[in-house]
This record gives sequence, C-alpha cells and structure tokens, in this order.
Amino acid sequence: MPAHRPPSPRPRARTALAAALLTAVSLTLSLSTAHAASTPTRGSAHMGIGVLAHDGQDGTPSTGDATQTEGVDVSAYQGNVAWSTLWSSGVKWAYTKATEGTYYTNPYFTQQYNGSYNIGMIRGAYHFATPDTTSGATQANYFADHGGGWSRDGKTLPGVLDIEWNPYGAACYGKSAGAMVSWIADFLKTYKARTGRDAVIYTATNWWTQCTGNYGGFASANPLWIARYASGVGTLPAGWSYYTMWQYTSSGPTVGDHDKFNGALDRVQALANG
Repeated sequence: MPAHRPPSPRPRARTALAAALLTAVSLTLSLSTAHAASTPTRGSAHMGIGVLAHDGQDGTPSTGDATQTEGVDVSAYQGNVAWSTLWSSGVKWAYTKATEGTYYTNPYFTQQYNGSYNIGMIRGAYHFATPDTTSGATQANYFADHGGGWSRDGKTLPGVLDIEWNPYGAACYGKSAGAMVSWIADFLKTYKARTGRDAVIYTATNWWTQCTGNYGGFASANPLWIARYASGVGTLPAGWSYYTMWQYTSSGPTVGDHDKFNGALDRVQALANG
C-alpha cells in the first residue's frame, strides 16, 4: 500500500510567507539605517544639542533687560562667524567650543575664539564632555592643552564643562549617578589645578536630575550655565540658587545659539578677572 505524504504548502501560502519574511528583514534594516543616520558624527556635538529633543521650546525671554548681557556660543557647525554683525547687535561675550572627549579639536577655533576677542568681546572656551570615553582628569587636561586655558587679561572667561545628554548613545553615558558625579568632580579638580579657575558647568536641569541624582555639591564653587529654551529659566539644579548664564534659544540671529549673562557687563568682566 503506498505511503501517504502530508500535502506540501500551497504555492500561495509559500509566497505569502516569503513576502512576510522579506518585509521583516527590510523593516529591521530600515530601523538600523535610521538609527545610524540619526546619530551624529563624533566631534560634531555642541552646546544644547539635546535640549530641543528632550526639553522642547516654550517661548523666549523678554528683551531689553538692562541687568542681563547678551552672549553667544559657537562651534564648528557655524563656521566662520560674522563677529562684527553680532557686536553691532549688542552681543558682548562669547564662548567657543574648543574640544570634545580627547579626540576632537574645533577646526574653526582660531577664527571664532580670536575673532570674538578682536571685535571687543569677552570670550572663553568650552569642552563637550564624553564621560564614557576617558576619565574626567584626562579630558580636563586635553581641554586645557587645546584652547581651554585662562589668563588674567580681563577678556578671558573661565573654561566651561558642557555636560548634557549624550548625542551618541545612552543619555547618561552608561554611568550611575554616583559615577557621573565622580567623573565631573575629577574634571573640575583637574581643570582648577591646571588653570587656577573653577570651571563653569553648562547643563540642563532635567539631565542633571536624571544623570547625577540632582547632586548639589558643586554649586558653591562652580558657576551655573543653564540651558532652557523658554521665557524663564525654570527650576535650577540642586544647590544653585541663581544662574550665571542662560542659553535661551538655538534659533537666534546670525549664529543660532544665544545666551543671557545674569548681570550687566561689569559682572561679565568680574567673572573674567576671577
């Protein structure tokens, strides 16, 4: 008696199965490609790169406040900056990105850093921190060696530690709150040993709360530069009762990133003088 074999799948069923598998593979590849495309190139980060995505924007501050002094922050993506235009518009101070991690220096640093100085602005440099790549001390030394120094010339502001959402991966760079606080302390201690100045801390309250556990121990020594694109600064991180600088927009005139110094020009000069 001939053996009975189970019927083979119908051609239409096989076709449907193959189509479903191809769709799944295509979707997986598309998601991987989209993720790769949305992750910026190492070195391209800048102040506030994650603010809009995480905190959004809710208005702008009122203009013409005599107790605040307008400033800007720039990095390589702005290229050669029209400093005379900014000066004419009332901008009196500026920060330029000098370094990131221990693998990047800003190719426009000379034009941006010296250009702001030459037009008459009080200027300084900032470092974009990547706590997942090297230690705080190593990055502070790299910063100090590549534009992040300080001199008592009345025109140079102390260096800034830009510590915010990780544009290349996990928001807190894979660190616990305690480990992040230790990394920041390592950077700040080394920077002061190299330059004699306490670095300014640039951050956003939401990131600081998430990634340091809202640690308040740096407020007594390190000025706060808060990032918030709104009509007011909102709640500040623990320990700080006031801000020194406020990045209030990424869509201001000429360069995009505009800031307010919490005080008249003589207070900017006082910070420069130490």
